[in-house]
Amino acid sequence: MTTELQPLRWTEWDAWFDTLDVAFGGVADSSERRAWWREITEIDRMMAVREGAATVATGGAFSFGLTVPGGAELPVAGVTAVCVLPTHRRRGVLRSMMRHQLTDVHERGEALAVLTASEPAIYGRFGYGAATRELRMTVDTVRLAAPELPGVDGVRLRLVDPVAAVPDCERVYAQLVPERPGMLARRPGWERQGVLDPESERDGAGMLQCVLAEVDGEVRGYARYAVKPEWGGAGPNGQVRVRQIDALDPVAYAALWRYLFGIDLTASVAVRGRPVDDPLPLLVADQRRCRLGVREALFLRPVDVGAALAARTYRTPVEVVLEVADDFCPWNAGRWRLAGDEKGAVCERTADPADLALSVGELGSAYLGGVSLTALARAGLVRELRPGALAAATLAFGSDVAPWLPHGF
Repeated sequence: MTTELQPLRWTEWDAWFDTLDVAFGGVADSSERRAWWREITEIDRMMAVREGAATVATGGAFSFGLTVPGGAELPVAGVTAVCVLPTHRRRGVLRSMMRHQLTDVHERGEALAVLTASEPAIYGRFGYGAATRELRMTVDTVRLAAPELPGVDGVRLRLVDPVAAVPDCERVYAQLVPERPGMLARRPGWERQGVLDPESERDGAGMLQCVLAEVDGEVRGYARYAVKPEWGGAGPNGQVRVRQIDALDPVAYAALWRYLFGIDLTASVAVRGRPVDDPLPLLVADQRRCRLGVREALFLRPVDVGAALAARTYRTPVEVVLEVADDFCPWNAGRWRLAGDEKGAVCERTADPADLALSVGELGSAYLGGVSLTALARAGLVRELRPGALAAATLAFGSDVAPWLPHGF
């Protein structure tokens, strides 16, 4: 039988989602999470590959705003729900879906597509490059003193119902979005992701809790967490598992961590998905006791090279001609003249000789300023064709703060 790529209809959503569950190991989502996925589904952006009446592959996207260097919010496609059943792999099904999707993204006028990868090796073939990294920490709160900064005693900490506190937390989050490349401006419904708390997903931890940090009645930060109790021969050895923590200033941030360090019956705090320049390791006396780990997070692909490069600003003035290779989206391939500074940029087609040569995937990695063009060149992935162009472009593309993806999608 032949396969056919089709848009998803609401009447087919349950069978479509069942296919996703099977492809990702056969463990079904909780009813609470499944209902939320259905609620946020943008049906006009989802697709299915069918063989007869059976769904054998899925794919889709969400609409987000993404902060780019300079603070602008750029509409992006957040690629999601991509799977192919084992019975239909190595038949070109995934390639067909990716080509269809990128054409659609281009026609919608979105200059970038982004995703998180269950298997990163897959998506380089389609022009996605790892653009952000995330930090994991498991902090020994027995041997490390809690963070202290002048003023933390003036921060009021209030334990609240996580769902009731969503509006306060969202106001904090929204103020942070323009300050860091890679952050997502969330569409309605996404604010609930952080407070989903089905018991089947707790892994032995207790219910979700939320603490607000207030100064003069204003919420300046929040932390969502759960405690996993554990007891050993020497007594309590529980762990505080932080799901999200955000603050508008260093003092509120330190006050939240001091609270988390001091929760009774615990010996460690674990957190994942933090920016690689997170202040916590600098607020404690011994970073080795933080057990740091780093991995890639957001993968980014320029879908319209000219529009993407013109949408961000540059840390220093730059004028460079880029020779971009893009076999998958041929409208991107060729030479582009980029001229920009901290105020703005222009990027247009040119016939002038190239200064740097790279693939669209390497351009995606460098786009948010988290991966150095020089580092890519040392790996043999960027070629310098005009002496001095690489150093100048590397400095211009950089970011004062590490790009960061705050949550998955």
